[in-house]
Amino acid sequence: MVTRKEKNNTLHLSQSQELKVLRKVVEITNSELDLTVVLEEVVGVITEATKADSVFIYLFDDQKKHLVLMASKTPHKQELGKITLKTGEGITGWVAQENKPVAIKENAYKDKRFKNFDVLPEDRYEAFLSVPIIHKNKAIGVVNVQHKKAHEYAPDAINLISLIVKQISGVIEHARLYEGMKQKALQFDSLVKVSRSITSENYIDEILNLIVVVTAEMLNSKICSIMLLDEKREELFIKASQSLSIEYQKKPNVKAHGSVAGDAIKTKKPVTVYDVRTEQKYGFRDLAVRENLTSMLSVPMVVKDKAIGVVNIYTKEPHTFTDEEIDVLQMVANQAAIAVENTHLMKEALKAKEALETRKLIERAKGILMRLSGLNEEEAHRMIHKKSMDSCRSMKDIAESVILMDELQKGKQGRLGKIT
Repeated sequence: MVTRKEKNNTLHLSQSQELKVLRKVVEITNSELDLTVVLEEVVGVITEATKADSVFIYLFDDQKKHLVLMASKTPHKQELGKITLKTGEGITGWVAQENKPVAIKENAYKDKRFKNFDVLPEDRYEAFLSVPIIHKNKAIGVVNVQHKKAHEYAPDAINLISLIVKQISGVIEHARLYEGMKQKALQFDSLVKVSRSITSENYIDEILNLIVVVTAEMLNSKICSIMLLDEKREELFIKASQSLSIEYQKKPNVKAHGSVAGDAIKTKKPVTVYDVRTEQKYGFRDLAVRENLTSMLSVPMVVKDKAIGVVNIYTKEPHTFTDEEIDVLQMVANQAAIAVENTHLMKEALKAKEALETRKLIERAKGILMRLSGLNEEEAHRMIHKKSMDSCRSMKDIAESVILMDELQKGKQGRLGKIT
């Protein structure tokens, strides 16, 4: 038998209230595509329909691995985007997995499926209603409605909320796609900047510094660094970083064996670490704590099937890197590898050109010594080499001195000839 008190705590909506709510839903479906705005409006509609003390909206991340808290009636700026649940975890995860609503009148926190978050005071509320957000027969998220006191959720009210989220699910999905398109546009622009830097006439240090700045902004990372491999020492050293931390910039070289970055070099595959502060292979855990570094993605710089370094990014908060983020950073790493390789090839070309010019000068100087001193070619070469060793100057410098002296001598003789 239902008591008067229980009737008063039962959620019922009049026909006029339902129509008002549905009109608002129609407005939202025709509104802008900003995901944050859409979710805030959805929270408002559900709050008005349920008179709830709390409304949460969880959405699946891009990889369908976790439900992420994306919107809330009560202020939770620190928690939005950070509280996550696996499919099947907690009542929320169960609802997403089974595609079925759950309504609990009281003592919701005692349900065996319930997962408590210390940072959410709402977890101590009595009544709990959880409804899946369905789009094309698949759950894309969950709406949770909570009341501080025991509350009966009438079937008609549950059906209405299910109808609301069903109607809005398409808007939410379109808004997410729009956000993804904006992010891809930003990434494309950033990659264009990286590509242009490689074909520019800037020095390699300027190119790599531009790459880390653009990449950190593109992937919203706290630190982005490029480390190059010293094959002789078998160590990785920081070549570029946008971090303002002097301690990070001056941290010791990383051993290529037994380290996170070293694993990326060895396997020539990306390596992710959820929390470097507890990762045994990460050699600077104390520094990570001081600098507030948590998750890490290390991607190899590969050119001609050879890993020559890595690009690392770090986040402040625990983060599961998506396949898309990994792919984007891999493209950046490959571009950086090309820049380094192009610089190396340019240096080799310059060295070869310089060696050829030096050889021509030495050959010319030998000819002068052979002509003036009656030396053979081998003796002339030995004389230039000995003079180089004795004076600690290069053979090129000695050759240029011989040529200069010969030209001065010829010039002097020419002037004397004119006088006589």
